Amino acid sequence: MSRPMPRIAPLQPPYPPEIQAQFDRIMRGAPPLVLFRVIAGHTRAWDKFRAGGLLDPGPLSLRQREIVIDRTCALNKCEYEWGVHVAVFAGPAKLTEDEVRATVAGDANSPCWSPAEQVLIAAVDALHHRATFTDAEFAALSAHYDEAQILEIMLLCGFYRTVS
Repeated sequence: MSRPMPRIAPLQPPYPPEIQAQFDRIMRGAPPLVLFRVIAGHTRAWDKFRAGGLLDPGPLSLRQREIVIDRTCALNKCEYEWGVHVAVFAGPAKLTEDEVRATVAGDANSPCWSPAEQVLIAAVDALHHRATFTDAEFAALSAHYDEAQILEIMLLCGFYRTVS
C-alpha cells in the first residue's frame, strides 16, 4: 500500500530561517515531522500549535502522559503520531511491548495496567467517546489523580485528538 499524501502540502526545504530555527529547537537535529511542516506553512496555526504543546514536564509523569497520548492517537486511528510517540517516548516512559500493544488493542481492563493506569485508560476512552466523564468516572479518576493532573489528562486528550 502506498503512503497517503498530505492533503495540505508541507513546507519544503529550504525553510525560512525563523522556521528552521524552530524546527532545530523542537527536533534536536532530526528532520522535522511532516505534521510540523504542514502546520508551519501557516503562521497563525503554527504559532498557536507551538503555544499549545504539552510535552514539557507537567503534573503527570512521563509514563502517564505517554499512556494518554498513545491511547488517544490509537483511538483516533492516527498511526503516524502514535508511532512517533512510541518510537521516541515508549522507552523513556518504561512502557513494555504489551503495554504499547494495549494502547491500540486493549482497554482499561487489560491486565498489563496498574489500577491507576486502568482508570487513566478509562478516562481517555470516556473523553474520546463522550467528551465528558460520568460522576462515577470522575470519582474513580479523583481517587488516583489530583485536579491539576485531571485537567492535564483532558488537555492532552483534546490536543492529541486535534493532532490526530
